Amino acid sequence: MTVPFAREHADSPRRELPPSMVERMTLILDSFERCSARLTLEDVARSTNLPRSTAHRILDQLVRLDWLRHSAAGYSLGRRALSLGGQANAHDELRGAAAPLLHDLQMKTGMVVHLGVLEGGEIHYLDKVGGRFAASVPSCVGGRAPAHSTALGKAILAGLAPETVDELLGDRIGRLTDRTIGDIGTLHQELNRIRRRRGLAFERGECIASLACAAAAVRGPEGPVGSISLVGYVQAPLEKVAPLVVDAARTVSHVLYPAAAKPRSCRQMSVVAPEKTWSTATLDRMMAAGTGDWL
Repeated sequence: MTVPFAREHADSPRRELPPSMVERMTLILDSFERCSARLTLEDVARSTNLPRSTAHRILDQLVRLDWLRHSAAGYSLGRRALSLGGQANAHDELRGAAAPLLHDLQMKTGMVVHLGVLEGGEIHYLDKVGGRFAASVPSCVGGRAPAHSTALGKAILAGLAPETVDELLGDRIGRLTDRTIGDIGTLHQELNRIRRRRGLAFERGECIASLACAAAAVRGPEGPVGSISLVGYVQAPLEKVAPLVVDAARTVSHVLYPAAAKPRSCRQMSVVAPEKTWSTATLDRMMAAGTGDWL
């Protein structure tokens, strides 16, 4: 008789089908709650309850398709995921972490303070803080400028591999003023000088003829994620306030990436972290390492 079998089958708990590939991919992407999150394979397997081998296989596919990035620090959201709106959230995190430091810099120096990120070959201004002098600086939140013409941009570019800089800028480098760097070779020389100054970038009259800037990058585990600059008139003695902007960028880096603040091997560090205490002798050594055209 088939009735008992039917009854037994009906009374048995129904076996759920395993999730589809789309569902598994969604589980993994959802585990990156913050755009700046860096997760290991074990982190992903634990948060998704997927077998380690399954998580690893899907992670590899997501990396190949540019939904995720993989480095020694772990997995993070890739270009495709960030372009769907995650990048705006990452910018909000950066702005939130930097806001008190920007206001502190403005109060201490009386200068205009910028926060920016690199998007393609341009700097995108995320924040601007300034008093009466702000009206003399023709920048605006949401505005853009060629990265190679700004201290904000050069501070970030100096933290990237030369090949990456070439890919971002290509042959599109041009002059905004007669002091703007106008060719990629000269730009690479300037970026090397910035690296020897421990990441401190300057520009005088390269973006706006009457203005000068000092900037330092906010760095994450994989490199620069933004930068902070002080802006003054072209005659301003920026070297005297440069330590303040470096310390502010360094503090924001530690707020966003506390784990990355731990000492790492020289091989893992693309740019040497700035010293916490800036003596006159230290600053003199940095300036002597290569002044470029900003003096």
